[in-house]
Amino acid sequence: MPTFFAPDGTRLAYRVTGDGAPLVCLPGGPADSTYLGDLGGLSGHRRLIPLDLRGTGRSAVPADPSSYRCDRQVDDVEALRVHLGLPRIDLLGHSAGANLATQYAARHPKRVGKLALIGPGTRAVGIAITGETRRELARLRGNEPWFPEAFRALEAITAGTGSDWEAIAPFRYGRWDAAARQHHAAGRPDNEEAVALFGAEGAFSPEATRAALAACDVPVLLLTGEFDVNSPPRSTTEFAELFPDAALVIQPGAGHYPWLDDADRFVATTAAFLG
Repeated sequence: MPTFFAPDGTRLAYRVTGDGAPLVCLPGGPADSTYLGDLGGLSGHRRLIPLDLRGTGRSAVPADPSSYRCDRQVDDVEALRVHLGLPRIDLLGHSAGANLATQYAARHPKRVGKLALIGPGTRAVGIAITGETRRELARLRGNEPWFPEAFRALEAITAGTGSDWEAIAPFRYGRWDAAARQHHAAGRPDNEEAVALFGAEGAFSPEATRAALAACDVPVLLLTGEFDVNSPPRSTTEFAELFPDAALVIQPGAGHYPWLDDADRFVATTAAFLG
C-alpha cells in the first residue's frame, strides 16, 4: 500500500484500484477505507484512490490527537494531491468523508475538478437532521421483519435515551441480507478517538463554508439513497441548494451504501457525472 507524509509528519496510506483518470475517495467513519471496495465497479471507469484517514486502516496514529479534527485533515487531502502530482483532483466523499471533501473544496476550489458527495454528512454546512426526519424516513421500512426492534432503538437514540447503534444497522442498507451484514461487520470504525474527535469543537465553520461554496463553480453531484436515515433525501436536497452547479440524485431503494444496493445504477450515475 503506497504512503506519503502529511504536513505534520504523520504517515498516511492510500490504495489504488482500477484504471482511468484518478478519483480521490474519502471514507466516512472515520473508518478503514476498505469498506468502499471498488464502489460497485466504479473502478472500471476511474482509477480510485481511497485515502485511509489518519489513525485508520494502514495510516499512522498522529502524535497530536487534536489533528483528528475534520478541518485539520483538509491539509492531508492537499498533501495527497501534491504527492500524486495532480494540478487538480476529482474528489468523492462518502458520509462523514463528505464533510472533509466539502471543506477541501471550500478551501481549495481551484484544486478540485469535480466533487461527488455520496450519502453526505452535512455538519460542515450546518444542516441539522431532526429525529423526526429520521423516524419519518425509517417508517417507510415498516414491512421489513427486522423493523420493530430497529425502530424502537432508533426512537430511543433520536430521543436521547438510547445508544444501541447496532440495532439500527438495517436502516443503513436497502436490503438487510447476508451481504449487508458482512459489509456492516467489516466496516465498523476501530479507532474510537478518531471518531470522537473528528467533529470536535472548532472542526466546522458552517457560515464560512457556505459562503465559500456559494462562490465555488465546481460541478457537484449529491447522491443519497431513498431510505438513507443517515443522510436523508430532505437534508441532501437542502445541501445541494448551496452549490451554484449541483446535480441531485435520490437513488431508489438504496440506503447509506448505494453502490451495494444497486451497483449498476450507482456506477452509471456516478460515472456519467464524472465523465
